[in-house]
Amino acid sequence: MSAEILKPAGGVYCNSLTSYSRWLTREVFIGDIPMGGLNPIRIQSMTTTDTMDTIGTVEQSIRMVNAGCEYVRITAPSIKEAYNLAVIKSELHKRGYKVPLVADIHFTPNAAEVAARIVEKVRVNPGNYADKKKFDQLEYTDTEYQAELDRIYQKFTPLVNICKEYGTAMRIGTNHGSLSDRIMSRYGDTPRGMVESAMEFMRMCENLGYYNLVVSMKSSNPQVMVQAYRLLVETMIAEGMNYPLHLGVTEAGDGEDGRIKSAVGIGTLLEDGLGDTVRVSLTEEPEAEAPVAIELVNRYTARAESLRKEAESLKYKAESSSVTPDRQPASNPGFPAGYSPYRYEKRYTYEANAFIGGHMVPRVVLDLSRANLKDPAVLNDAGYLYSPLLDKYHMADQSVDFVYLGDNLPSFNFPGNLKQLYHYPTWETLADKANCHPVYGLEEYNTTTSRCPALNLVRLTPADLETEAFANIRLDNTLVFVLETEAIHGMADQRGFFFQLLGMGCEVPVIIRRSYQLSAVSYQPEETTRLQLYAATDLGGLLVDGFGDGIWIDAPHIPANVITSVSFGILQATRSRISKTEYISCPSCGRTLFDLQETTQMIRGRTSHLKGLKIGIMGCIVNGPGEMADADYGYVGAGPGKITLYRGKEVVKKNVNTGQALDELIGIITADGNWVDPQ
Repeated sequence: MSAEILKPAGGVYCNSLTSYSRWLTREVFIGDIPMGGLNPIRIQSMTTTDTMDTIGTVEQSIRMVNAGCEYVRITAPSIKEAYNLAVIKSELHKRGYKVPLVADIHFTPNAAEVAARIVEKVRVNPGNYADKKKFDQLEYTDTEYQAELDRIYQKFTPLVNICKEYGTAMRIGTNHGSLSDRIMSRYGDTPRGMVESAMEFMRMCENLGYYNLVVSMKSSNPQVMVQAYRLLVETMIAEGMNYPLHLGVTEAGDGEDGRIKSAVGIGTLLEDGLGDTVRVSLTEEPEAEAPVAIELVNRYTARAESLRKEAESLKYKAESSSVTPDRQPASNPGFPAGYSPYRYEKRYTYEANAFIGGHMVPRVVLDLSRANLKDPAVLNDAGYLYSPLLDKYHMADQSVDFVYLGDNLPSFNFPGNLKQLYHYPTWETLADKANCHPVYGLEEYNTTTSRCPALNLVRLTPADLETEAFANIRLDNTLVFVLETEAIHGMADQRGFFFQLLGMGCEVPVIIRRSYQLSAVSYQPEETTRLQLYAATDLGGLLVDGFGDGIWIDAPHIPANVITSVSFGILQATRSRISKTEYISCPSCGRTLFDLQETTQMIRGRTSHLKGLKIGIMGCIVNGPGEMADADYGYVGAGPGKITLYRGKEVVKKNVNTGQALDELIGIITADGNWVDPQ
């Protein structure tokens, strides 16, 4: 292998792929709180109350603001709700809250036109605003396509003119699952289709002289979401646009799953320097969303301050009417061979002798070097449940592949399918090395002649690639790199390492290791959330780009069972390794037709053992078959007390009574041969 190092090229969708630099966007005012430009990344959420319940909506909005929301979004499904926004706004002002309000619009231009005269921003979905999704025309000629655009232009123009008159901002918010027939016919259900859906409306706005825009590309699949935002920025740059970005993973779910899934999507883009406002969508009370978003965003405060100083030194001044392309830091438009940020392609590696790399799913390493290795029950945290009565282990769905023991030797027999990793000097002293493998430093590996015939792990940092020691490393199919970093912007630092391996044609599998010193003394429960968000960002951002053959989270003060759960949660969210049922669940809003939190827990309680299935749980038709496009089965509110059940995008049963709907859903899963009885 050549010692020559490829210097990775910067990307066209962000300032840098290997260091932090926030992409500077146009400043847009949402009431008195501006977004984009050099402003902080803003936090927002959405009410779940009935919009006609004025006091309930006001009180929930106040709880959201007190939790950290800077913008509050409220659904306006019809004209009556749109008019009631004025009453809600007035009541909030009476109570001393002047938070900017955002009206959420689907399907109804007349409601949008009313709301735009009242609130500070309206959100429109280009997939269903003055557009159609009936699949009654699957092919469009160029003439027919243009005719549809002309029709939409006429329907959309009044709203744009009202926004111009009243100084109202607008979000063009594309949803992956609600693309119009016209877009689907030409681009399909793809990130490119999502981008074009928004760009068509943005071009109309610019044609009408309206620039007070924010844009979003939401999907319940973080990989699709990341690709769409990146492609959007590339497309905007090509057309001289730099509108602020609203980041969010839609229908992320609740609890750990919702936090990890959100962080994989939102955090990856924040690492790229993209994003001007964040909404974390959880199937929980809306005031629970802002603290999660704040935790994600706060990581970038120091980085944003560095950018501010850099921008001020360049005498950057936010423009309100035009884009100045030269204000972006210089960046090469190319990417390393074998990598594209706009599609998923797993980095090719050989398959090491110990079943890592190649076509294998990413492996999980758990550090038990500080654990009590006198009790076999310690392996419960690793997913190996010990039965003293039978003196046997039961292997759970989330069972790790390797445990790192350092210099700590166990006093009991390990299960045969769990591999042990030791610090090399300790490994060398073992009388029985079966299923035991050494972990070396780079110099240590090069200077010793004692190696494992099956698997040898070598710890590296990106800087090691430029050393003579790395140039002299001996390659064979027993070698696996353990990639570490101490850089503040660690994801990009490690991404640069993978770029260099691509440039060298190096096919060694890589385990990504990240260390988190979240507490100086002892574990605090809130640190679990922090670990979920940080690790999902750092490791998930690499996995969605196809980098990494294993993950190793080191957090000394976090319980080992939490680390195991987070590790598998990240692999599940990135679709790298499926170990449990996945729930695509919307965060509820004023359109929701049943108690979404209670229903989600009820469905989870009876289906959580169906490993690998994806079940969509949607409160109404707006967030129904579209946003659960990635699901195997769907449970969607159709009316008060009524549920429509789906198989993929296909309606199987309509208007099922709520009391029978879950049993009917299980019946469909069973008929398809996908049901197994819980153990």
